[in-house]
Amino acid sequence: MLIKYLDFLGSFPDYRKCPNDTRPEYAFIGRSNVGKSSLVNMLCDNKKAAKVSGTPGKTQFINLFLVNNEWLLADLPGYGYAKVSKTKRRTFEQMIRDYLNFRDTLACVFVLIDIRHEPQPIDLEFVNNLGKMNVPFVLVFTKADKNKKHPERNEENIEAFRSAMLETWEELPQHFITSSETKMGREEILTFIQQVNKDWEENA
Repeated sequence: MLIKYLDFLGSFPDYRKCPNDTRPEYAFIGRSNVGKSSLVNMLCDNKKAAKVSGTPGKTQFINLFLVNNEWLLADLPGYGYAKVSKTKRRTFEQMIRDYLNFRDTLACVFVLIDIRHEPQPIDLEFVNNLGKMNVPFVLVFTKADKNKKHPERNEENIEAFRSAMLETWEELPQHFITSSETKMGREEILTFIQQVNKDWEENA
């Protein structure tokens, strides 16, 4: 898929404030500091689409982009650690939960997992909650280029995460391995989105 057109639609504090649309929407979310903004920029082929910061918790609203006039990309706040108050964190959690539950055009959630780490309870809890809500999702393992000294750990950590999921899941979601630096996984993700777009149009 060639990204020919990208339009920032705005930042919204609540799913009810988001523009009404019939096109499929794809949400990107992960633990704070997982490299979400860098991945969004890599996918959109635009270094300025999402704000990249070394400070966790930079994204605090539902940021919506229209891509190729065909689909929407939602950049969601990260979950887990962030330098915000407990009250604001609860607000984030409620905003995300409401969005995932009630955004009618949500086609798929891309859950970002830092490939450098062993399975984290907070990530497993999040995907389990998606399952309880019947929200379709895939896994995106980020920062694949960072394990330069021990590249074998990438596959080890992926398998460990999948094994942890199998304790509660009968079938595992599709997964992608990515690097924002090398653009690894970009074409695979965009091809996946293209196929879901096609299915969405056929079922409309």
